Amino acid sequence: ILNQLAVYYWGRAQYVESEPLMRRALAIDEMYFGYNHPKLSVALNNLATLLRSTNRLTEAESLMRRALAIFEQFDGENHANFAIALQGLAALLQDTNRLAEAESLIRRALAIFVQSYGENHPKIAAALNNLAQLLRATNRLTEAEPLMRRALAIDEMFFGDNHPDVARDLNNLAKLLLATNRPADAEPLMWRMLAIFEQSYDENHPSICIALNSLAQLLQATNRQVNAEPLLRRALAIDEQSFGENHPSVARDLNNLAHLLQATNRQAEAELLLRRALEIGEQSHGNQHPEVALYLNNLGRLLQSTNRREEAEPLMWRMLEIFCKSSRSSGHQHPNLSTAIGNYWELLEVMQVPEAERVQRILAAGVDPQWLSEA
Repeated sequence: ILNQLAVYYWGRAQYVESEPLMRRALAIDEMYFGYNHPKLSVALNNLATLLRSTNRLTEAESLMRRALAIFEQFDGENHANFAIALQGLAALLQDTNRLAEAESLIRRALAIFVQSYGENHPKIAAALNNLAQLLRATNRLTEAEPLMRRALAIDEMFFGDNHPDVARDLNNLAKLLLATNRPADAEPLMWRMLAIFEQSYDENHPSICIALNSLAQLLQATNRQVNAEPLLRRALAIDEQSFGENHPSVARDLNNLAHLLQATNRQAEAELLLRRALEIGEQSHGNQHPEVALYLNNLGRLLQSTNRREEAEPLMWRMLEIFCKSSRSSGHQHPNLSTAIGNYWELLEVMQVPEAERVQRILAAGVDPQWLSEA
């Protein structure tokens, strides 16, 4: 009963109310069944997922690995429960930029689900989406798109047209279409996604922020900043209310709003938001995460535009170094790497750094000479 009530609160984004119930449920199960009983696995997974949602990744990972070991011991490594645990751990590994390990787990989970459920089950759709998101993060967009379309088709067939899982699929596909310069194809998917989320959740549920941010990004890309700004401000208010002021989702919202403010010539307000986003990102992810690199790039570009190039340069160099490390660790160039090289090169050029020294600085950040020539 404690677990059921906790999941109810969790579904309403009432994390403060949910967590003590989950911890109490887990303590009761540990006392009654022992430390490694299969009855503990649900409580462990629920608490770990809540901790991941509220950005306590170290504790979440420990619980996820413990649950995974229990599933493996009692259900076997080819059971659907084991695959569910693999997916949860893979998502956390993506959060902490361990993409190669995450991909291996997702592919393993997908194979188990296919064996357990066949080709057209919602569990397959969820795994396809997770794999597609990782492929997108490692710049394999052509490989990601058919997986997203297949996931959408499965969920529409299984749930109908107005389910939150369908909205998730629509968002993922629309963002890929926008990233590959197809905004006209992306826009109807995004409006449909927002309608489903608003129908499915309370108006202040953080899931709605996914739709608000995606749609605002499209509106900006199609020169409708006036329409995008209220969506971004609404998303920021919801996430601050749901998670507090120092959560990664809040940093994302701050960064997105700052981008719009900068585009509409409100540099001073944009800078404050970017510095706050960077601080939250470093606190949440550490100093070497691609999300931090994104905030470094955006702050550096703003400083460059306001003629503070010497202040911008170390931020941009650090940004480039992070994207290089991420590319090497995953085995695939990060989608932002070419842009990062170009942005840093442009800054050095404006600073009148000689070309030979520009090349030397870029290589010192870890850029492969082939990446430089391609950029």
